[in-house]
Amino acid sequence: MVAPELMPDLDPQNQTQRTQPHAGDPVFDLHVGGKMEISSRVALSGPDELSMAYTPGVARVCQAIAEDASLADEYTWVPNTVAVVTDGTAVLGLGDIGPRAAMPVMEGKAVLFKQFGGVDAVPICLDTVDVDEIVETVVRLAPSFGGINLEDISAPRCFEIEERLKQRLDIPVFHDDQHGTAVVVLAALENALRLTGRLMETTRVVVSGAGAAGVAVTKILLAAGITDVVVTDRTGVLHSGREGLNDSKAALAQLTADRTGRTGSFAEALDGADVFIGLSGGTVAEELVATMADDAIVFGLANPTPEVHPDVAHRHARVVATGRSDFPNQINNVLAFPGIFRGAFDARATAITEGMKLAAADALAALVADEAREDLIIPSPFDPRVGPAVAAAVAAAARNDGVARR
Repeated sequence: MVAPELMPDLDPQNQTQRTQPHAGDPVFDLHVGGKMEISSRVALSGPDELSMAYTPGVARVCQAIAEDASLADEYTWVPNTVAVVTDGTAVLGLGDIGPRAAMPVMEGKAVLFKQFGGVDAVPICLDTVDVDEIVETVVRLAPSFGGINLEDISAPRCFEIEERLKQRLDIPVFHDDQHGTAVVVLAALENALRLTGRLMETTRVVVSGAGAAGVAVTKILLAAGITDVVVTDRTGVLHSGREGLNDSKAALAQLTADRTGRTGSFAEALDGADVFIGLSGGTVAEELVATMADDAIVFGLANPTPEVHPDVAHRHARVVATGRSDFPNQINNVLAFPGIFRGAFDARATAITEGMKLAAADALAALVADEAREDLIIPSPFDPRVGPAVAAAVAAAARNDGVARR
């Protein structure tokens, strides 16, 4: 036996602390050794447990699953486990920083899945930006997981990757940068519209940004019943008369401005609008916000710098939201994705439908609807009702939409 004092130090915390160059910084200290570990759900207290957890006993379970694949849902961690997949090309506001540098974000995502949804999550950072390679890799990994959460993959590639995976897999595939954002935006907007006495069908919305979040937010607003939506980019309103639109922008133009006949600049679009939803960064001048309708709603969601500072927005708008935790009404995806996957897994859903996303938004909005005010249009991520409420609504919608297996 090796003497204890001669054994290698296998504690990753101790290993990392010796070399980490940011000692004393609380953020870095929290990340020492990573934010995750694998722990066992069963105790191996002796030879009997060992022989059941591994060979020879485990062979009986393997044989049973080989004969009936559905038994994997009962005897493995697969149905409660999601892969958090990235290529590191659109990480937070940092941009393309690569797969290794993206890992702390993916670990954080996995921690949030477990904390707020009871879902086990595994970070997977792929060293490729090729769409075909990403799709094929995820398809081959899919038997190990009950769902796929795509994360921080740049647009427009993210749209194709998600669509192709949805076509090929019979488990939920969800790009959180798109749909998590969209669900929380819709939930907050439902309460903001109620506070300002507006109806979905008569509200005029301007969405700034045609990236992943902008596309998904626009689509969920249309699905929720808002018909007057325009999307803008640096050049102005997206419409089919503009030259040089890529495929995703052209499709978005057909769904929005082409139906309303609106064209022109961003300033022209914002003039008289009821709602502004910023998802692109950049600065919106105060004089433009002043041209919006009375009791306007302004969601400046760029992080860390909102398109309109809340103090400025409040001079002209009645309800203001940001993506930051240091201001009221934070639009935070953690309100959505843990409960959405929890509900999808509870129903053994084969996909996440538009109905499931709408149900998640309605459930979120309902949690604070009775107490809603200008500085409270969305619940806190730490409200213990959030995860269960979203999960229950999503599971019910999965059954209603015919994608549930139980």
